[in-house]
Amino acid sequence: QVQLVESGGGTVQSGGSLTLSCAVSGYMFASYCMAWFRQAPGKEREGVAAIDDEGTATYADSVKGRFAMSQDSAKNTMYLQMNSLKPEDTAMYYCAATWVGCSKVPGSYNYWGQGTQVTVSS
Repeated sequence: QVQLVESGGGTVQSGGSLTLSCAVSGYMFASYCMAWFRQAPGKEREGVAAIDDEGTATYADSVKGRFAMSQDSAKNTMYLQMNSLKPEDTAMYYCAATWVGCSKVPGSYNYWGQGTQVTVSS
């Protein structure tokens, strides 16, 4: 069983930065994709960033150039560095894992964390 625990959310002013962390425990396959999703009230869950087992990261157009995803295999932790935050980035952020290729479809992911709230004030 894989467990994912997010942390690092909070309230920040527009233009500020936050770093989210996702601690991973349990068995991990050699081939995997880890991702960050977010969901704002009344909106569908959307993919923000994903990283595969080769370290290749992809980003949603809305966050390219502002967000950076990384992983520390020794600590079994992945990160989402968020810079130049905007009010429209306000959402609950979730980390997720899958043993198939990276996808923007939430249903492709087998494991989810509980989420961490990010609020950006204008």
